[in-house]
Amino acid sequence: MKHTATNTKAAIPINSRVNDPQAALNARSGKVWLVGAGPGDAELLTVKALRAINSADIIFYDQLVSEEICALFPKNTPALYVGKVKNNHSIPQEDLNLLLVNQAQLGLNVCRIKGGDPFVFGRGGEELLALRRAGVEAEVIPGITSASGCSTYADIPLTHRGIAQGCTFVTGHAEKTLDVNWSALAQLNHTLVFYMGLTRAGDISANLLAGGLAADTPVAIIENGCRKDQRDIISDLKNFPEAVLREHVKSPALIIVGHVVSLKEQLQVEVWMQEAKRMTA
Repeated sequence: MKHTATNTKAAIPINSRVNDPQAALNARSGKVWLVGAGPGDAELLTVKALRAINSADIIFYDQLVSEEICALFPKNTPALYVGKVKNNHSIPQEDLNLLLVNQAQLGLNVCRIKGGDPFVFGRGGEELLALRRAGVEAEVIPGITSASGCSTYADIPLTHRGIAQGCTFVTGHAEKTLDVNWSALAQLNHTLVFYMGLTRAGDISANLLAGGLAADTPVAIIENGCRKDQRDIISDLKNFPEAVLREHVKSPALIIVGHVVSLKEQLQVEVWMQEAKRMTA
């Protein structure tokens, strides 16, 4: 049965709690799990993550937790949306930190579930610091970060012998300008993966070109990675901002820059050749 989340888009009071009169009298200390849900495919959840979800007294989930994963929430467990989208945060981060502390101090087991991995652009470090400083027991359960999951589902290795010996993750989210050493980034000879970079596509392209990266460097834009409606759009460094607009790409999306992107076509050709051999055998 699909789980129907509670109060999905409303602001969450800091002292929000499970409606259980015994909770305040419970002498045991609660625990908070910061859970990585991965990029979207529910089958990519770890066993440990699913165990935490099923053990929780209350669940707080983010914008990037897919409907497929939300459907796994136990139907009798309150699940509250605390997500963030650009210019629209359901709850300020400081209030969310306090909310997690309060729930655990009531003796509740709390599952704080995030898309991807809590420690990769997920503000998991901030939440863990707040919990530890308050003396709350907390554990982080890693999840598959979007760069790894989405690139794999798109047949794009992040590293490949003779092409890329490293990979660098960069956030495209910034209040005003991206504080990045673009020249150093362009000279790394790494695969570059930009999270939350759609609205900065023009800046990313222009700055990497100015830093010395070739205009024909392959670029992949992966929309809704690891989900049923994943789209892979292939372009190059000079032209990919136009592709973002032309294809009406929406978040969540990743931007992958590097020659490993060219392996996608080669890997797909191999699939087609093997299928042709089977059909003619």
